[in-house]
Amino acid sequence: MKTRENEKPNIKWNGWGYTDSLFMVIDEKVYFKGNRYSIGNDENEPLPYFKEWAQNVLNVNLKEPAIPIESSLPQFYPDSAIPEEFLQEITKIGIEYSIEGEERLRRSHGQTLQEIYTLRTSKLPGRIPDAVLWCKHHEQVEKIVKLTRQYNCVIIPIGGGTSVSGASSCPILEKRPIIILDTSKMNRLLWINEENLTASFEAGIIGRNLEQILQAKGFTCGHEPDSYEFSSLGGWVATRASGMKKNVYGNIEDILIGFRMVTANGVLQKLYDIPRMSCGPDFTQVVLGSEGMLGVITEVTVKIRPLPTIKRYNSFVFRHFEIGVKCMREIARQRCQPASVRLMDNEQFKFGQALRHCNGIASILKEMLKKFYLFSIKNFDTDNICVMTLLFEGYTFDDVDSHLKKISKIAESFEGLCAGENNGRLGYNLTFVIAYIRDLALTYKIVAESFETSVPWDKTLSLCKNVKECIQKACEELSIKYFLVSCRVTQTYDSGCCVYFYLGFNWSNQKDPVAIFEHLETLAREEIFKCGGSISHHHGIGKIRSKFYTNQVSNYEADLFRAVKKFMDPDNIFGVANILCHL
Repeated sequence: MKTRENEKPNIKWNGWGYTDSLFMVIDEKVYFKGNRYSIGNDENEPLPYFKEWAQNVLNVNLKEPAIPIESSLPQFYPDSAIPEEFLQEITKIGIEYSIEGEERLRRSHGQTLQEIYTLRTSKLPGRIPDAVLWCKHHEQVEKIVKLTRQYNCVIIPIGGGTSVSGASSCPILEKRPIIILDTSKMNRLLWINEENLTASFEAGIIGRNLEQILQAKGFTCGHEPDSYEFSSLGGWVATRASGMKKNVYGNIEDILIGFRMVTANGVLQKLYDIPRMSCGPDFTQVVLGSEGMLGVITEVTVKIRPLPTIKRYNSFVFRHFEIGVKCMREIARQRCQPASVRLMDNEQFKFGQALRHCNGIASILKEMLKKFYLFSIKNFDTDNICVMTLLFEGYTFDDVDSHLKKISKIAESFEGLCAGENNGRLGYNLTFVIAYIRDLALTYKIVAESFETSVPWDKTLSLCKNVKECIQKACEELSIKYFLVSCRVTQTYDSGCCVYFYLGFNWSNQKDPVAIFEHLETLAREEIFKCGGSISHHHGIGKIRSKFYTNQVSNYEADLFRAVKKFMDPDNIFGVANILCHL
């Protein structure tokens, strides 16, 4: 057996993110350990407002952790069922592999609540892979797929392992040996064309590393999902991802120029560097959103842009969420969105404020004056206000300044008050640490997770209202007294927007908190459909949303997908079981 050293020791095996970054409690005070994020700029300084918020909203008792923050890896793992002859064949062609339990466990899951809760409570997932393989380039992937078909195994491609839809988990009912094809070794820049502003990468490259390579050359891809520190380029394509700066750079389907994908029946590819063609159906759409069901994406060509030299944050406060949504709609109507514009409802606003540091008496006095002006002079209500955060990027100060002035004028027409650059920066950067809070919450009997949808503008407010009321009613019926449901508008389009929900509750009196959460999310999802929302905006379908797939598409479309699957993968070698419950 060929073994290898684990190359991801700084990534948590049973939680989100880096091992040196986490929320922690010392003497009932909450700290953020680590200096990778602005919230953790001083490990000796607690978050003074967070404890009170957690106690008031979710009845958190910081004296009584229910699940340890640090838990040990399992002592025993199920035996690998991979055929020895298969391992001998891949050894001959120089492909690295491992059948060690820890390596298999680390790549057996994504980041769903169920997966992390299972691992944090020292349990193994229902099924872990039988082997992990690391290919170094496209040609090795072709060889692996042929061998896998020959030995009747299953391949699950994995990039960063950040899926929140169950897409990277092993199908529990699968009887064949399961192989994880880890693309992390396929991480090179293949070429860059500075004249055409295009670049080609191997699909396993992680978003942060991709940006570092491009920025060193004076360019950017601009695709920045919440997970970009850990998610891969191939994963973006496979899940039809969106980024926080899509207003300028586009979603992944707007950035994608070319690709190579190894299927069981051959290689589907689009290698030419041409801006647009009219020559029949574009089978790029087969690759986008394929979620590992059709093949392994090995190479991706994307659009790039010169790196912006100016970056500015800002924010505006509105009296209530409805006015904020109307302002967002007007900005979209005039097509003047900055790189990022997002609207947090009142619950998220309060949550963001709870994560502030206390920076001395001068800062405190400044905040007091702001609050006096906002609530005493302008008569804003602390239980209704919402905040819009903005990020501007450009190449000259004048361009960015004029853009900001235009947005300011629109915001002021809806009685929006400027809340400043610091709040804008805090709101934007908060995105990167929210998932870390989920892990802390689990420790103190809180289960929490997010889900998103896209919805037409004329149905946005009713959808947000109805989903919140639906969850509130369900929690009351389940005798859940302490819960939180909040939302924010994160991306805007001509005809609609993306709405992101956050749901969490105190499970002190619940025997199976994950099952309760899944029940609540199912009710919320059904309400979303009733209100005209989509199954997903950018998280994909995976396994946890597959039961809703035929609610979103016609039977004809589902049959068409089955036909494509059967043609490209007749033996179901890519049997990851995403998207459709039944093939």
